[in-house]
Amino acid sequence: MATLFEYFKKDQGRSLTLDKDLEIKEATGKTLLKIKGRLHTDFEANALYISFYIPLSDSVESPARIVLNAIDEVISWRREVFVQGGFPGQEPATNSECLFTGRIYIYSELPIANSDKEYINTRAAELGHSVKFRGRDYANERNRHDRPHAFISHDSRDKELIAGPLALEMQRLLCPVWYDEYSLKVGDSLREQIEKGLKECKKCILVLTPNYLSNEGWGKKEFDSVFTRELVEREQVILPVWYGVTKKDVYKYSPALADRVAANWQDGAAAVAKKLKQALE
Repeated sequence: MATLFEYFKKDQGRSLTLDKDLEIKEATGKTLLKIKGRLHTDFEANALYISFYIPLSDSVESPARIVLNAIDEVISWRREVFVQGGFPGQEPATNSECLFTGRIYIYSELPIANSDKEYINTRAAELGHSVKFRGRDYANERNRHDRPHAFISHDSRDKELIAGPLALEMQRLLCPVWYDEYSLKVGDSLREQIEKGLKECKKCILVLTPNYLSNEGWGKKEFDSVFTRELVEREQVILPVWYGVTKKDVYKYSPALADRVAANWQDGAAAVAKKLKQALE
């Protein structure tokens, strides 16, 4: 089951995004709460819009009200990075030329009181903004319709460089995946949720790296589970992605796996994601 944070990360997946943490501090300078902000750039529509994610916390009262004060700060982030986009044959557009639409999405793990929503909507209207609220009920409703197409099995050391970027590219292609950073929440049983994900997903993407091949912990357990599933169901479930490994390395890890056609990370995250999506169709 996907979490609200996963939907925050993958909604509007076709826009270019810039992510930062917004810190709410007390007078002493101590950080009370970190709210994640995203500035979305849609070159096709020449538009900017914003989304916020408020984690579960009781350290700040009505944090949803506070994010309205951060709008100008988030819009200013575009000055830090110059980006140019567009389609062949058209005049290129830059992120500095895109206009803020006033659209703001607030994803909150905390239930937002009706009084807070009324205040935010009124204040936003005065500023020419429009706010959409998305909470756990939104995630639950989306989960009724969305099922992960594939489970991403990876070594935790490869999360930042490979697994995370791959998960985002898959989401941009509207191909939901089970990825631990998105799909697990505090209190979940790691073993139960991983086994559930491995069983429910149609395929399993194995991110084969030197780290993965040397992992005798969860990585090995996940591989053993998915390989057993192939034997039981008599169907190919594994979709390998190679990074920094050779056929000899993979053969040493699993002779049967060395014979599988694999996507190569050298082609780039976008190209690998497209190949995996085609394999899932």
